[in-house]
Amino acid sequence: MSVLDKRGARPRHPVPGTTSGTAEETTTTAERRPSSRRGLPLLLNAVSLALGIALWWGLAAAGFKLPTPPEVVSRAGTLIGDGTLADDASASLLRVLTGFALGTAAAIPVGFLMGWYGVARGLMEPWIQFFRTVPPLAIIPLAVVVMGIDETPKIFVIFLAAFLACVISTFQGVVNVDRTLINAARVLGAGDAVIFARVVVPASTPFILVGMRVGLGSAWATLVAAELIAAQEGLGYRMQNAQLYYDLPTIFVGLISIGILGLLMDRVLLLAERRLTGWQERR
Repeated sequence: MSVLDKRGARPRHPVPGTTSGTAEETTTTAERRPSSRRGLPLLLNAVSLALGIALWWGLAAAGFKLPTPPEVVSRAGTLIGDGTLADDASASLLRVLTGFALGTAAAIPVGFLMGWYGVARGLMEPWIQFFRTVPPLAIIPLAVVVMGIDETPKIFVIFLAAFLACVISTFQGVVNVDRTLINAARVLGAGDAVIFARVVVPASTPFILVGMRVGLGSAWATLVAAELIAAQEGLGYRMQNAQLYYDLPTIFVGLISIGILGLLMDRVLLLAERRLTGWQERR
């Protein structure tokens, strides 16, 4: 028997249950898989975008009352050139960010209190559920009478939309924490403060971030109606003003601008979710 036979020559065909190939080949394969997984969604997104534009163009060519993509691009160029789009986008973005930030900042502690303390839940939950059934848009007349016609009522209705979406998600996150984890922490001698900080908060974080994403969508959805309150600039205001003159390209520019800004903000929250919940298994 030769030296190679004694030491075990590499078989030509891999034996089932064993791993063939060098460690270098395995590493290269492992590095290729994530890149291919990242590239496929981007490719699908590009295909979906192209199909959507083609469908839009086809409907406009078929006689539907829709502006064609070149008309919308031309109007967008005009609005960008004179600074109108930048001013409107800045005003709307400031309102959404302010209302969303205030709504989220209020919703997270309220949701934790409702989920952790039964007394707080009994006191707050009926009011939260009551206002959830009242659309924030229905609050606009009351907000105008009570708060005036400045920025306050606009930000308030956006705040309310974000708050109601986020508080329920935070509350459900606290309630759904596995009791086994809490009991195990108590057995190890942890007090309520440690359990809350080390168990409840991390376990509730995915729910909170999902609630923030839903609240962000609600904030943008409320924006157009909020900017009806004596606004002088903003994407919603520009769209309502264009409606009076049947200016469909301007309306489409406003819709696309809101969609792009909302999508970018959602991606930021999605990135934060992946960073903060890296321990969570994903499909």
